[in-house]
Amino acid sequence: METDLKIHTPDGSFSTYVAYPKSLPAPAVIILQEIFGVNPDMRQTADELAAEGFIAICPDLFWRQIPEVQLSDKTDWETGLKLYQAYDLTEGVADIVSTMHAARAMKNGTGKVGVMGFCLGGLMTYLTGARAGFDAGVWYYGGRTEEFLSEAGNLTDPLLMHVGSEDEYISKTAQSAIKEAVKDNSKVEMHIYEGCSHAFARHRGTKFDEDAAKIANARTAEFFKQHLKK
Repeated sequence: METDLKIHTPDGSFSTYVAYPKSLPAPAVIILQEIFGVNPDMRQTADELAAEGFIAICPDLFWRQIPEVQLSDKTDWETGLKLYQAYDLTEGVADIVSTMHAARAMKNGTGKVGVMGFCLGGLMTYLTGARAGFDAGVWYYGGRTEEFLSEAGNLTDPLLMHVGSEDEYISKTAQSAIKEAVKDNSKVEMHIYEGCSHAFARHRGTKFDEDAAKIANARTAEFFKQHLKK
């Protein structure tokens, strides 16, 4: 099995964290990081998704800046924000597409590939869905998504969206705009979690909401089973 799956692009190669389910072959889900790199939270998310029966692949989105960086939401906000601000979204989508190609070609895969992401990764999930497509996608509180709603009409694949009603980075106005942009798209399903803040599903995060995270993650697992395993 590809325990150290390297993704090759015209610009170079980057690493991934891969977690496997007990039963193979299985569909793959690409998990896109927040601004803190492929850190313990992202690896735990991958492990949990693998336990649900998926090959979980977490690519290093910041490889062009600081390869394999791992940051903490407790102490490394400044570094994470600098990496986020310097991140090229177009290059990022290309890297995710390269990861999807590699995932589809995995010997232990089924050829089905989903994409999910948190914060920055949520935005990248949305942009990848609009610009390239996937078998299914899950968006967790993707900041700045409202800036790209002109691309919402390009979403033709199943997309599940999670956001807290009190998200500090996705205002109620932004949430309303996103909801309005996707309301007529039967492929898009959006859930707003009352009283929850940004990053409510981040393990051990300062705004972690265990109850909401359990509900959102259960919806995510069922969504991927519906669209990737049937």
